[in-house]
Order: sequence, then structure tokens, then C-alpha cells
Amino acid sequence: MLMRKKKSQAGYSYVEMMVTATVLVVLASIAVPMYKWDQKRRKEAKLRVYLQQMRDAIDLYKRYADEGRILLEDVEQMGYPRDFEDLVEGVTVSDPVFTQGAPVGGTLPGTNLPGSERNRDSGAFSDRSTSPFGETAEGNLHRFLLRIPVDPIAEVAEWGMRSYQDDWDATSWGGENVYDVYSLSDKKALDGTYYRDW
Repeated sequence: MLMRKKKSQAGYSYVEMMVTATVLVVLASIAVPMYKWDQKRRKEAKLRVYLQQMRDAIDLYKRYADEGRILLEDVEQMGYPRDFEDLVEGVTVSDPVFTQGAPVGGTLPGTNLPGSERNRDSGAFSDRSTSPFGETAEGNLHRFLLRIPVDPIAEVAEWGMRSYQDDWDATSWGGENVYDVYSLSDKKALDGTYYRDW
């Protein structure tokens, strides 16, 4: 009687272990795809944030250039940064009031602020203007991005670029300026679109 009880207990434990193992396998088969889906969703969220940050930096550069606060080196720039280095290493941004070309000895247009003290009687135009507060038209170095972010999908710090002169769907950069950025990944997103089209 004692032997029979032990055998039934051993058999019951074996069946219980098999059921438990089967349940664990089923749960793992559900959890792994869910984990991968969640990781992909998180990477997509990062990609959207990084693209928005870079586009915001380009837009701010363009706004400053349109206001005359950034001295453009080439007409082909069209007010946009030449490359990512302009955004990361920074450019000199002057105060909008102190625009270049203020008449020496006169006042800055639309203000009562004096121009440069040099050549007051000559009527020549100066290359800088000073304010009573010690500010100058040279301005300050402004960095639009701390660094070039790593593309979370392609996992490299490289991005596709389009210039203002390129077609909207161009895959090669013309090199005149940086008008837009996009992911170099050719993979599909969870919503069925391609990352490079974001």
C-alpha cells in the first residue's frame, strides 16, 4: 500500500511538471514577440523625437538667417545650414537689433541706439555696431544641436540629407545646404510606412 502511494505521488509530480513546462513555453512564445514589438515601438518613438529635434534646429537656423542674425557665406545656402557641422559646432548669431551695415555716427534703423563711434562725421558704414550695454553685432556662438544623434533604427550617427534645391524624395544630397533629414534605414515601421519616408 505504501509503495503504491509513492508511485502515484511520483506520477502526479511528473504530470504537474509537464503541464507547468508547457504553460511556460506558451507564455514565452507570447512574451518574446511582445517584447520585440515593444522594443521596436520604443526605437520608433526615439526616431521621431530625433528627427523632430534636428528639423527644429534647421528651422531655427533658417529663422535666424531670415532675420539677418546669421551671416551666410554662400547664396546657395538659401538661409539653411551648410551641413550638420553648422548645427553642432555652431555659428555666430547676432542680436536682431544690431544688424550689419548700420550708418556710423547715426542710429540703427527703427531705434534710438547709436552706431559705432568711429568716423562719426564721414557717414561711412561700419562693420559693427555697439549698444550702450556693451553688446556688439558680432553676437555669440550659438549651437543648435549638442551632437548628431544616433539613428535608433540604423544604429549609426548618419542621416540622409536633402538640400532646398533637391527633389522632395531625393535619395542623394545635392550638398548646397541642409533643408531636411531622414533615416537611412530601408526597413518598415509598425504602421507599414518606411522609416526613410518619415
